[in-house]
Formats: sequence, structure tokens, C-alpha cells
Amino acid sequence: MRTLAVIAHDHKKADLVAWATFNRDTLGRFRLIATRHTARLMQDKVGLTVERLLSGPEGGDAQIAALVATGDIDAVYFFVDPLSPQPHDPDIRALLRVCNVHNVPLATNLATADLVMASLADERVRPAAGWASPD
Repeated sequence: MRTLAVIAHDHKKADLVAWATFNRDTLGRFRLIATRHTARLMQDKVGLTVERLLSGPEGGDAQIAALVATGDIDAVYFFVDPLSPQPHDPDIRALLRVCNVHNVPLATNLATADLVMASLADERVRPAAGWASPD
């Protein structure tokens, strides 16, 4: 089973909930991992089962980066707030870099999230190089 990681900055959590609600059926076919507050929202507001990691400022972004580096995450949805400074910016940049190094799809806005989700939902699409084949 493929694993998706989900993260959302505070000012993007409403966008995440709306997007996840719209994509609930497709997201339910995957193992989901999220930073603490994002996981709680996805469970409480959307009704999805999500494995909780630490919050972003406590190291959750770094935990997800480590899982990407070890091949345990197939795609990352990171709803980024580009207009607000983040105290854990080095962890965020490291996660983005690791996704690029390991050729893991990374959606940082709604438009890209929709495109990646459409690709994952279409079972006829063959995985890109670096993606694990579905179980």
C-alpha cells in the first residue's frame, strides 16, 4: 500500500480540510501520515485514519523527511503558507530538498495537490521513476 504524507501550515489548514474532504474516498485507499495538528484535523473533520507524528515545529517535518529518504513515503502534500515566516524553516527546506533528491512527488499548493491526486486516483497511470509500484 502506498503511503502519503500530509502537512499544512496553520493558515492553510482550512484549505487542507476542504481538499481532503473532496478527496476523502481516494485518500482512504492510502496509508496516511501527518504532522500532529494536521493529522488531528484530518481525523476529526474529514474522518480519515492518519498516523500522527510530531508537530512541524517539534520535528514532524524532519520525521517526514527521514521517511521520504528511506523510501517509506510515496508522495507528500505540503500545504505551504508562503506569506508567513515559519520558525522551523530549516526543517521545511530539508523536506523539500529530500523530496527532490529522491524523486518523490511534492504538492505545495492546491493546484498541484489536485494534479497529483488525480494521477494517484487513476489506476491506469504507471508510477514515475522512483515510485514504488502499488501493492
